[in-house]
Order: sequence, then structure tokens, then C-alpha cells
Amino acid sequence: MRISSDLFSAFLKCHTKCWLRAAGEPASGNAYAEWVKSQHRSYHATRIERLLSETPKGEVAVSPSPENLKAAKWRLAANLTAHARLNTCVLESEVHAVERAPSEGRGRPAQFIPIRFIFANKLGADDKWLLAFDTCVLSEVTGRKISWGKIIYGDDHNIVKLKMADLSGEVRKCIERIAALLSSPAPPDLVLNRHCCECEFQARCRQKAIEADDLSLLSGMSEKERKKLHSKGIFTVTQLSYTFRPRRRPKRIRDKREKYHHSLKALAIREQKIHIVGSPELKIDGTPIYLDVEGVPDRDFYYLVGVRIGSGDSAVQHSLWADTAAEEGKIWREFLRILETVKKPVLIHYGSYETVFLNRMGERHGKPPEGSAAAKTIKTAVNLLSVIFGRVYFPAPSNGLKEIAVHLGFRWSDPTLTGTQTIRWRHEWEASRAHFQKLSLVTYNSDDCKALDVIVSKLIELKQAFSSVEHSLREEVVDTTTLKRERPYGFKRNTFLFPELNVINRAAYWDYQRERIYVKSHANLKRARTPSERPPQVIAPNKTIECARPRSCPKCTSTRFFKHAKYSKTIFDLKFMSYGIKRWVTRYRFHRYQCQRCGAVFQPEETRWGKGKFGSEIMAYSVYLNIELRLPQLRIASKLGFRLGSSAIGNFKADAAENYKETFHALVNRLCNGRLLHVDETKVSLHDRDGFVWVFANMEDVAYVYSDTRDGDLVQTMLKDFKGVLVSDFYAAYDSIRCPQQKCLIHLIRDLNDDLLKYPYDEELKQLALAFTVLLKPMIESIDRYGLKSHFLKKYLVSVERFYRQISECNLQSETAVKVKERLEKNRDKLFTFLSYDGVPWNNNNAEHAVKPFAALRRIIGGVTTEKGLRGYLVLLSLCQTCRYMGVDFLDFLRSGEKDIHAFADRRRGRKRRFGCALESPSNSPPPACPI
Repeated sequence: MRISSDLFSAFLKCHTKCWLRAAGEPASGNAYAEWVKSQHRSYHATRIERLLSETPKGEVAVSPSPENLKAAKWRLAANLTAHARLNTCVLESEVHAVERAPSEGRGRPAQFIPIRFIFANKLGADDKWLLAFDTCVLSEVTGRKISWGKIIYGDDHNIVKLKMADLSGEVRKCIERIAALLSSPAPPDLVLNRHCCECEFQARCRQKAIEADDLSLLSGMSEKERKKLHSKGIFTVTQLSYTFRPRRRPKRIRDKREKYHHSLKALAIREQKIHIVGSPELKIDGTPIYLDVEGVPDRDFYYLVGVRIGSGDSAVQHSLWADTAAEEGKIWREFLRILETVKKPVLIHYGSYETVFLNRMGERHGKPPEGSAAAKTIKTAVNLLSVIFGRVYFPAPSNGLKEIAVHLGFRWSDPTLTGTQTIRWRHEWEASRAHFQKLSLVTYNSDDCKALDVIVSKLIELKQAFSSVEHSLREEVVDTTTLKRERPYGFKRNTFLFPELNVINRAAYWDYQRERIYVKSHANLKRARTPSERPPQVIAPNKTIECARPRSCPKCTSTRFFKHAKYSKTIFDLKFMSYGIKRWVTRYRFHRYQCQRCGAVFQPEETRWGKGKFGSEIMAYSVYLNIELRLPQLRIASKLGFRLGSSAIGNFKADAAENYKETFHALVNRLCNGRLLHVDETKVSLHDRDGFVWVFANMEDVAYVYSDTRDGDLVQTMLKDFKGVLVSDFYAAYDSIRCPQQKCLIHLIRDLNDDLLKYPYDEELKQLALAFTVLLKPMIESIDRYGLKSHFLKKYLVSVERFYRQISECNLQSETAVKVKERLEKNRDKLFTFLSYDGVPWNNNNAEHAVKPFAALRRIIGGVTTEKGLRGYLVLLSLCQTCRYMGVDFLDFLRSGEKDIHAFADRRRGRKRRFGCALESPSNSPPPACPI
């Protein structure tokens, strides 16, 4: 396999170009590429002639034989063709010149320094790599290490000496990649890049990219982004267009610029409509001046400044031309004088090239006076590209001036002329001074200014149209805020790639698991499923109560007291009846008494209701509506039959939370001292900040605990003495808790399924996921048949050992499969704990199910409650969910006045409660640290 310096140069630019050259593909032609080659040949010949004239004739060799380089006596060799073999490759390099440094003493051989000529006035990274390739070939030919090389470049014949040792290793790696590329019978994946405008295969590659609808048609997309999309099975612009999802931006970043979405650009191309993100922000308060500059980049020389003043047919065009670099200052001063003559000028340009022009001209030839119209105009110049980028998506492959203007209907006088071609035309004009070439450049520059005018007019039209309720551009313009938003992260049914995964997932649903599996091994759940049969409670009718005289003074027990004054108290309450609820008002009439012995003032004992005017029934019903039925406080206040404000309902909730605080601590204590605990966490928004709510649950109790952060300090403190089995997701904070743990396998298989859908062509990932599915499915079938009993599950431990032994022997190449394997091995001791313990589930379904009531409540209170208010909600929600798990009515519990839910449940069942598992009584041990 032959690798020449020509192929090496092509590989640095584009892999496809390298392969096409090696395969002998006929070039479609590119005027700029041919001109660059002719410039290199001319510069090469000129520099060789100059070097030879500067060197004595006896020390010069032209096209010497590379076989006798070690014995050479010449000082300078020109046009040396060197061949060398490196592994299976034959390297060939056309070394422009070689300088031979004589030996500096015995044992120190002569040194060879390769020289390369570059006609441009600036060096690029590829030029250094080409010199390194020459060095590598020459080093193989001579068998000597070559440490230095030279590049002679530019009009001034500048010389730069480069150290080659740092690049030699990288060049050899690059040669290996070229060899692998050329050994393939098919060309590499087509990728359009910035070099295409300089390539002789431009037309051929672009046509194939259009036929394939390739992603590289979208300029600005990086190679990393393309590979990421390819891994998801997205290879075309049309496929990418279906992935755009409009998202609601958070308030904190609503004022920041929206990031650029390639998928939205693809959607605009597919639908051939302009798509708007937000509102176009172009505002021109004055006379628009459109600026476009032409220059020679490698010389930093600007020779043509196009200035278009005004819009439409009445606009005035100025073309400021410089024949030489010495006249650059003259056209800059002319440009400043034009700015001074315009009333309220607004300078508009496209891209950063003009921005650099304005800065450099100010530094080279003087800035306009501070405070002048020209200085203000330059300072407030508008880069039209920054207005469009990320906000307006035209149905064009790129945001280039030409592509957008052509879409809007503008046409250039010479459609084939590009910015790259103007560099060639300028050099040819300098050589010939032909008038038609200068006229072509001026016309091209004027067309650029007109194109700017067209785009600005369109943006102003869009802004005016979108500011009105009904606009006439609905057929050709799409506002992304009107697009339907997808909600992929809500509670939903999952779609699984393997049917076996779907069977496993279905077996984890809360109702199915509780009613089909836990009931087989948990006696209390059987009783909870059986509805209690009790006669309806009979409530006394409405009446006025005359309070009886007390028997003695409550302070000194004296019976000698007299009536002090007569009072009445009205209590507003609800009456619960068998057929409904009725508003109920009770009036109490009583006297106050004063003791003759101690002077104390008191009243009958039955009147000690506190300072409030509402009874316990209305308070209980209000809390029930707010917590269990999740009604907002304002709606509750309007439905209770009294004139209540939301503050009264809030007071009911706060009083109830304070009343049941000890009950909540008892729940937390039971959970943290039990033999099984499910834990999960979720985010909540408060009035002034964000926080997190931790959910602790088992099959009978639930507790919600607030924390300011998601770090593991809270859960680690509460569970420091926990000895049971902890069931959780894969959050790292749980790993530091010293107890047996079971990680949620549902989380794992859903992540596996997401990876399978994300990388549908990853066969290693499919095999790994299928092996795990085959391992898990029989376990789930046994649980479905016998329940969570280790007697029937321990036999699968052998299968687990076999599975891990097999995956440890696998040599995986896929990055995703390797990550899955590492995850399985890291959590090996926590994935199959349920096989060794009775009653331990293989998923965290119980905690996740407990999160749902809080998530529903969060939609009502999120963002408007304070930390104190949230803690009250969590106390009452813990009681509500525990009542539901225990099979008792939350409202009945609130109305009963009972503080112990388990005692209340036992009394309702008409017998003493017996626990299904040995738990320490809450009264015998203090509750753990809990921020209530």
C-alpha cells in the first residue's frame, strides 16, 4: 500500500478525499483548488531557484538519488523523492528541499533538515504535519533521527524552524489510520466540512449527501454530536427533525439566550417554514447602513468595503476599493466620512469578519473621535447573525448569508461566486489588472449588501407580524411556543423491547403486588382487605346546652362560690349523619363563678373548648378534604357552609399537624426500627427555595420527612442503627448505610430498556440485557406463585453466581455495554438480597407508590408554601397514607381523637392488635433525629 504526501495532506483535510484520491476517482473540478495548486507550484519553483542561486554550485544537488544520502557531500538538495517502508506501507514524499549539516566530529553523523515551501502568508496546523511526514520518510530512508525541519512561506520568504520530535509519534499513528482507511473497499462515511469549498470533489460529495439526506448537511454540527445521533439510529436530517421537543424554559433562565437546536433546524427544512423561538429582537431606530467587507485573509488586507445606505430601491451603494495595502487607510477614512454624513446611522453586518475589520482598522489607521457619530455607530453595530442564531430558524442547511437570502428569493448576479473564490479573483486581478475582474468583485460585494437588506426586511416583517394577534405569516412561519409539548417523564406505561421485561414490570405494580403477593405472607393485609362491618354512628340532634353548676372550685376544692356573670358560647361545627353532612351550630349557656375562699374565677368543665369558635368535626373534615382529597384551601372554605377564609383552613391544618406531631414521631420510630424499609426522595419547590422530601415506608406505615438538600446526611442519621433490609433506588447516598440492601430492579430494567431503545444496533448490549432478563424472569414467576419466601427463592442463588461468572469472562467493546456490566458488578451484593430474606421485595414499588400522593399534593401547594407549612402537610399526609395502608378511614381517625393509628385500627376490628413482625413499641424508645 502506497501512501504519498499528497494522500497524507488529503487525509488531514478529509478522510473521504483521501480515499477518493487513492481510488483514482475522477475529480469534478474546483477553480479555487486548481488555483491553490498552481500557486504552490509557482512558489515552489521560485523558492528553489532562489535557494540554488544562494548556494555554491559545487554544493548543490537537484533530484538526487535517495539511496546514497548517507554518503552525500552536497549542502543543499532540491526536489528529493524519497521512498521508505513502514510496516506494510510504502511511504513516498516529494521533499521540496533538504539541507545537509556537516558532521561536527567523529561519531557524530551529518544532519539532514527537510524544507517545505508554503505560498500563504500564514501557516496552518496542516503545514507542520506535512513537514513532519517529510521528516518521517527521510528518517526511515537515512536510518537517522531527524530533529528539525524548516518551512519557508509567504511573500516575504519568512523562515520558521520546527522541532520534529514532538510530532513524529503522532505522524506514525496517522499513517496507521490512513492504511486502515485505504484497506477498506468502500469509502468512509460521507461528512461535509469546511474544506469542501476548496476540494475538487465538492460537487460529487454534496450531491451524495443530498441524496442520502445526510446529517452533515447541517453546518455547525460537530463530529461528536453526529456520532451521538448515529448511536441512537438517527442518520438523516428528516429523522432528526422528528426529535425536536419544545420545552418550557424555567423563569431563572428565561432572559438568557436559547441554545441552538439542530433538530429545530432540521424541522424547519422538512416543513420548509421559518420557525421562531421567542420574539425577533431586531430594532432599527434610524437609517440602516449595510456593511460587507472583502479581504485577503492570509495578509490581513482589506481591499473592498461595501456600504449600502437605506433600504429598498432608494438605497445608495458605495464601493470603496484599495489597489494596494497602502490604500487600506484611505478607504477606512472614506468609510468614516460616509458614517458622519448619515442621520442616525445604524450599522448592520453579518458575522464576525466585519467585527474584526472594525477593530483592526481602528487600531491600524485610527479610531474616530470619541463621541462622534461614526464612533457611536461602530460601537453599536448590529451583527445580524447574532440576532438570528438560536431565535430564527430558516429552512436552509446553514445560517450562511447566501443560503438564507436565496431562501427569501434573492439571487446573486454570479451564483457560482463564493467568498473563497473572491480570494482567487483578487490575486488574479493583482497580476492582470483586468477591469472585468474588479467589476465582478464589486458586483459580488454589492449583492452581499443587498442580501443583508432582504434579510433585515424579513426580520422586521416577522417582528411586526408577531406583535399583532392575527398575522398574515401563519402559513410560512411557525412559533415554537404553539407546538405541542411532549411530557416523557410523567407517570406512564413503559414500552419494553423484550416481552419478558414487560411481564416482569407488570408484576411490580402496587395493587397487583399488594393484593396478589404480600397478602400471601402478611396476615394484617388480609384483614385490611376485608371491609369492616359496623353500624352507622348516631349523632345527637342540634340543641342549646345549659351548663350545670360545678360541684367545687377546681383550684381549692371549696364548695363556697357564687355566680360571677352569665355568658354564652356558639360553636360552629358539622354534623355527620348516615345520609350526609349537615351544618351544625351548638350554643352553650353558662355562668362564671368566683370562689369565696381563694378568689379564683372559673366556669363549668364541659365549656373548656379553647379560644376557637369551630368544633372538632369541621376541623377533621377540613383536614380530610385538604390532605386526602387534595382540595385547595380556598375551595374547601367555600364548601363548608360557613363564611371562612383560606387562613381559617390553614389554621385547621396547622393545629392538626401540631396535635399529631407525637403520632408522626412514633411512625418514624416504627419505620426506623423495623425489619424492612423502603426509601425514596423527590424534589419540592417552596416559596423562596427548593427542597427535598424523603419517603420512608413499609407495608403498614408511611412517613414523609423534609430536608433542605438531597445529600445523605438526613437519611444516614435516621438509619444509623437500622438493622433490617433497606430497599431503595441506585442513589449513592444509601450505599453508606450499614445494613442489608436491596436495589430496585425495576429501576435497573427500565434503564436497560432505555439503553436498548437508545442504541438499537448495539448487539453486545442486547445480549447482556437478554441474559439478565432470562435470569430474573423465573424468580418473578416463583414470587408470583409462592410469595416472597426465601424457602422457594434461595435456589436461584446458583443462577446468580453463574450469571456473574459469565459476564466477568465477556470482553465487551461497546461503551454502553461496558457501563451496564460495571453497574451490575458494582451492585452485585445489593441486587438479589430478596432471595435470602422472607418478605423482602425485589423493587422499591412501595416507596414509589407513596411518592405519588405527595406528587399530587405538590402540584397544589408547590411554589406557594413555606417550609413550616410543608412540614405540617407532611405530618398529616404521613397519617393519611398510614391509615390507607392499615385499611382504616382517615376521616374516622381524625374524628375519633385517637393518637395511635394502630390502636385505632385494633379497636375498629374489635380485638387486640397483633403485629405480623417483632417491632419495638414506640413508647419504649425515643424517636430518631427528625427535623419536625
